Amino acid sequence: MSMKSQYGEPKDNYHFKIVLKSTLIFIVCLLLALICLVPIYILVVNSTHESMDLARDPSKFWFGTHLGSNLKTLMNHLGDDATTVMKRVAKQYSSAFNVGQGYLNSLIIAGSTTILTVFFSAMTAYGLTVYDFKLRSPAYTFIIAVMMIPVQVSSAGFVRFMYSLGLINNFIPLIVPAIAAPAVIFFMRSYMKSSFPLDIVEASRIDGCGEFRTFLTIAIPMMKPAIAVQAIFAFVANWNNYYTQNMILKNEKMTTIPIMVSKVLSFDKNLDYGVNYLCITLSILPIVIVYFILSKFIIAGVALGGVKE
Repeated sequence: MSMKSQYGEPKDNYHFKIVLKSTLIFIVCLLLALICLVPIYILVVNSTHESMDLARDPSKFWFGTHLGSNLKTLMNHLGDDATTVMKRVAKQYSSAFNVGQGYLNSLIIAGSTTILTVFFSAMTAYGLTVYDFKLRSPAYTFIIAVMMIPVQVSSAGFVRFMYSLGLINNFIPLIVPAIAAPAVIFFMRSYMKSSFPLDIVEASRIDGCGEFRTFLTIAIPMMKPAIAVQAIFAFVANWNNYYTQNMILKNEKMTTIPIMVSKVLSFDKNLDYGVNYLCITLSILPIVIVYFILSKFIIAGVALGGVKE
């Protein structure tokens, strides 16, 4: 007589279904991971090959030996034994892609906007969740309505306004508007509605804790998973924000990584595929680092959301 599971079917069949389902889920997740990671792997591998090899066979799957030479070409640090063509190519790339300057400018913009976005969005979501006032619903509706307006619609007026204020070739127009982030507010409010207990705010008030201190010491730590997720999205979006940066930044010394990569990829003379791949690899390196630093908070948030008391 075979034993039955809690669902009324034989345990052997039930166990087989669980294993089959887990295997299928694992295969799907593995395929999705490969779809995401293989292009990045090929990008990094191609950055270690020379241009002639990539022109003959662009589908390289193992590392080459020309990473150093590609980096020297990019930095214009070629030795005296370099040919005239190599020096011309190196001069072209080094004038368009200054790694140190691009990293500094992009980090200033992306880092500042990320901090402003997550902090003020978390504060706005906290106010819309904790406080009960008459205009709470209309205010939230207005925020959602603003989220529906594409950036391209208001870009012409935005650039003209910045010209009138004399803020062209300035980081301020790229940093300060990050305070208003409707999509991040929407996510933060949804997260707080589902996992933030309002009783803890009342308890802190009874203990004499101020409103702003309650937000900093209680709400912010409890919102770490949501903040980490939105910090990744905000950093990636502002790091890759070629559209707005290209409209505001016209000075060569203030150009960012996306603008530099665009200039490199637009070369049609003295083209070097290996150096092109290296430029793109260097441009995504900070994004990968930020993701690995904050990914533990994402995993913690998923685990926290899967536990019910």
